[in-house]
Amino acid sequence: MTETSSTGTAVVDGTAGPMVRVTGLHRSYGTGAAAVHALRGVSFTVPRGELIALKGRSGSGKTTLLNLVGGLDTPDDGQITVDGTDLATLGESGLLEMRRDRIGFIFQSFGLIPILTAAENVGVPLRLRRADPREREERVALLLALVGLGDHAAQRPGELSGGQQQRVAIARALANRPALLIADEPTGQLDAETGLAVMELLRAVVRSEGVTALVATHDAQLLGLADRVLELADGHLVEHGPTPGP
Repeated sequence: MTETSSTGTAVVDGTAGPMVRVTGLHRSYGTGAAAVHALRGVSFTVPRGELIALKGRSGSGKTTLLNLVGGLDTPDDGQITVDGTDLATLGESGLLEMRRDRIGFIFQSFGLIPILTAAENVGVPLRLRRADPREREERVALLLALVGLGDHAAQRPGELSGGQQQRVAIARALANRPALLIADEPTGQLDAETGLAVMELLRAVVRSEGVTALVATHDAQLLGLADRVLELADGHLVEHGPTPGP
């Protein structure tokens, strides 16, 4: 159930404390008459362990919101709390640590390193964290099996289909056991059938890994797989509620 508090904040109920709390978020680009108001007072709260879909037309503010929640950008006004931490209290090193250890990112363009194998790509975050080699190998093998690519560990991105590359990207995003997954149009470069399979995988990953996912998508079929849907229009949150039935 979704409710609205006395302050106008959309609250998506959960039994645990919220994974993400956004209050009064504003972000503009440019100044004066030419300024673009990407977000205008957006507020919402989501619980842990759910897949939240973010929908809206191009230019509605979806990517801006994801970048702010992920600590890749700073709001002009408002507060963002992720996994109990107010992002405004973190310096650049603290934000870097947050992005490295507690947030996993999945992008439309996959972002894999062409010269590395699937296993090596998945292992990159663990190398950056200087994880024990044996721990790294075990985690990489587990994640590739989780996304159905256990037999493709030695293949490079160019030898994989688009759907397989996105599966590798999902495995890589999970490498450091993040609390939050942020995905910006993760199926945008895939055909409808492959995109649906990837979205179903994301939902399964949320369940099996116990993470929260915030996923931007414009595909109505994919929205049906989410636990909740948030809709942005011209920088405003215009809809926040349970996923519509079929």
